[in-house]
Amino acid sequence: MHTDLSAHLHSEGCNELIRMLNQCHQENPLLRFFGKCNSEDHQMVKCLKEERLLRRKQNYQKSLETKEKLQRLFREQKQKDASL
Repeated sequence: MHTDLSAHLHSEGCNELIRMLNQCHQENPLLRFFGKCNSEDHQMVKCLKEERLLRRKQNYQKSLETKEKLQRLFREQKQKDASL
């Protein structure tokens, strides 16, 4: 089972691989069950994995930035409370 293969969710490279796989499935409605489209599927899965890992890395960096911002705000608030 794949993730959502909607075009707006993926890069142009992965979208091309998705189109190739769909075309292979349409051209080989029976042979696809016997591995005719496996190479296209493997390429697409590899591309989707690379995208997922990139998003994961970007989300992690964003979480670190948010965490630092919150810690800074808490420190500033603590200093204000201490000066009162």
